[in-house]
Amino acid sequence: MKKRTIALLLSLTTALTLFAGCGSKENTDTKDTAKEEQKEEAEPVELTVFAAASMTETLTELGDLYMKEHENVNIVFNFDSSGTLKTQIQEGADCDIFISAGQKQMDQLDSAASADVNTEGLDFVLTDTRFDILENKVALAVPEGNPKNINSYDDLKAGLEAGTVLLAMGNADVPVGQYTQKILAYYNLDEATLAANGNLTYGTNVKEVTTQVSEAAVDCGIIYQTDAASANLTVVDTATAEMCGQVIYPAAVLNISKNQEEAQAFLEFLKGSEADKIFEAVGFTPIK
Repeated sequence: MKKRTIALLLSLTTALTLFAGCGSKENTDTKDTAKEEQKEEAEPVELTVFAAASMTETLTELGDLYMKEHENVNIVFNFDSSGTLKTQIQEGADCDIFISAGQKQMDQLDSAASADVNTEGLDFVLTDTRFDILENKVALAVPEGNPKNINSYDDLKAGLEAGTVLLAMGNADVPVGQYTQKILAYYNLDEATLAANGNLTYGTNVKEVTTQVSEAAVDCGIIYQTDAASANLTVVDTATAEMCGQVIYPAAVLNISKNQEEAQAFLEFLKGSEADKIFEAVGFTPIK
C-alpha cells in the first residue's frame, strides 16, 4: 500500500474519532442540560409531616438534608404527642405523612386495623404504604447529679412505695405515658394512689416530661432514650419488652394527601442508610 494511501486512511480515522468524541460530548452536555431544566421546572411541593415529638431533632435534620437534594420540595413538620396528632388528623388537618410513637394511634386511623382498636371505623391510611420504621426504648432518666440516687426501675419502685420519689410521666393519651402505665402495672403500683399522694407529675408529650427532668423539677422521669440523648440526660435503666412491650414507630402516607407520590419518596429516603446513621446516633434502631 502506498504511503499516501496509508496517510489518507490515518487522517480519516482520526477525523472520525474526533467527530464521534464531539458527538458524545454534545450528547452528554444535552443530557446534563435536560436534567438541569427538569430540576428547575419541577413543580413546587409542600409536604406536611405529622410526627411524634420524640422525633423532633432527627426528623428536622433529615428534612433539611432532603430539601437540599430536592429543591422543589418544602417539608413542614408538626411535632406533638401521637394522640394529639391523631385527633388533629381526624378533625380535618392537612397531613401527608403520619409517624406515630405507638401502633395504637396509627391503628385508630387505619381501616385495616382491628375494630377493637379502630373503634370509630376511621380510614386515613393509604393502602400498602404503612410500615414499621423505628424501635425506641423507654428510659428512666435522672437530673444532673442524680440527687435521689435512683439507679434502676427497682429503685424507682422502692422510692414510689416509700413516697420519697417524684416521678414525671406522660399523660394517658400519650404513648410514653401508656408505656409508663404498663411499667407501673408490672411493678403492681397503683397510678391513682401515687398521683393522689403527690408522687407523680404529668406532661402532655414526651418533651414536656424531658424538660421537667432537665430542670430538676422532679427526681426522675420516664421518657424515650432518644429524648434523653438529645437533652444530654443520664439514663439509669431501660425497660424490657416484658415490662411495657416493644416501642415501635409506624409510618404511613395518608389517603387525604394531595402529594402521595412525593410523600412516599420521602418515606423511602427515611429508610435509607443516610437516615439510619442519624436515627442511630440518638438511640433509635431502624427496622428493616
